[in-house]
Amino acid sequence: MVNSLLSDASQRLEEALKHTSISEDAIESLKFPKASLSVSIPVRMDDGSLQVFQGYRVRYDDTRGPGKGGVRYHPNVSMDEVQSLAFWMTFKCAALGLPFGGAKGGITVNPKLLSRLELERLSRGYIDAIADFIGTDVDILAPDVYTNSMIMGWMMDQYSIIRRCICPAVVTGKPISMGGSLGREAATALGAFFVIQAMLPKFDQTPQGTTVAIQGFGNAGGTLAELLFHAGYRVVAVSDSQGAIYAKNGLDIPAIRNNKESTRGIRAPYCDGSVCTTPEHEVLTNEELLALDVDVLIPAALENQITETNAHSIKAKLVFEVANGPITSAADKILAEKGIYVFPDILVNAGGVTVSYFEWVQNRSGLYWTLDEVNQKLKSRIVEEADRIWSVSREIGIPLRTAAYVHAISRLGEAISAKGTRDYYVNGHGKS
Repeated sequence: MVNSLLSDASQRLEEALKHTSISEDAIESLKFPKASLSVSIPVRMDDGSLQVFQGYRVRYDDTRGPGKGGVRYHPNVSMDEVQSLAFWMTFKCAALGLPFGGAKGGITVNPKLLSRLELERLSRGYIDAIADFIGTDVDILAPDVYTNSMIMGWMMDQYSIIRRCICPAVVTGKPISMGGSLGREAATALGAFFVIQAMLPKFDQTPQGTTVAIQGFGNAGGTLAELLFHAGYRVVAVSDSQGAIYAKNGLDIPAIRNNKESTRGIRAPYCDGSVCTTPEHEVLTNEELLALDVDVLIPAALENQITETNAHSIKAKLVFEVANGPITSAADKILAEKGIYVFPDILVNAGGVTVSYFEWVQNRSGLYWTLDEVNQKLKSRIVEEADRIWSVSREIGIPLRTAAYVHAISRLGEAISAKGTRDYYVNGHGKS
């Protein structure tokens, strides 16, 4: 674990292992990614020039099933980041009881600088490069930061061309017309909403009496903000990559979303607008948003937003991680000392992968569910697992993040041990 981001992520595993009794074999198996692939993707640009992009795909663990994880397009994507995200996905899938292992992918690119045709060439080129590394029963792709249903459709189509088959289950988060599942686009936000709704009564919090600040106003953060607004929560601050806006008495979230949408072309795959262009609100920095005195803080942007440097300034009573890895391990300790409850990403943002699982099942069976069926199945599963993680935390007396990892590790350990461990062989239990 020499990489910095992955090394920090692995500290959560080390902490959880103190409270479990899984085999040494299982512990050793979970320390390193199973397979990592780095590829170069040549793309012919619209001006005739050739540009080569770096792409990655990591399958961290597939003990419980094929790898599962999104593909992100971002200028800062690196192998370290992708390995860390695959690590988190491993435990997320186990925590939710999904028959998947953890995987992730990405391309180092600023997608907003590409035309639609360049974006399609890049997406299909990525599949050309990793086609032998993925598959319906091997590793299944999904959308992530700056990827969407159209890009997933291109990827599925390209894989089908390569394999000479119609292979919808290799990619989830596709357009409905190509085998996508109803409810997938809003699944991450809706899953987080269900967790918040289930957990707040444990702190005697009602929607009307709860103030919320959300860092990140993309698909997950923006959709969650609107869900909370309509449920009666007072969403006082939101932000995007350009900055934040704040109103003590609450923001009109639907109006802000409409304003942000209106700043881009209706068919553009990415939003270039900023919530900061909305008038009549106090403008803050993202750092100032994180430090607001609110009941609930929701980091829904990128990794490492709350660190040892700014953790002391956090005033929220409850933090729900919608982004992957927004809090470093060092910051975790500071927040715990301050008495702040952190509901971890591997639970809170697991709605996306859960509905991706539903999509995979529907693709394989050929039977498709209604939106109400999808949402009810999501609510049932994520609330049940949230309650289990809460119980583990209370019973052992450990932070919620550690409890989530303990819960996940127990399932991973059982699967790894089922294949045979040192104790099994050394003690002769394998003799017929």
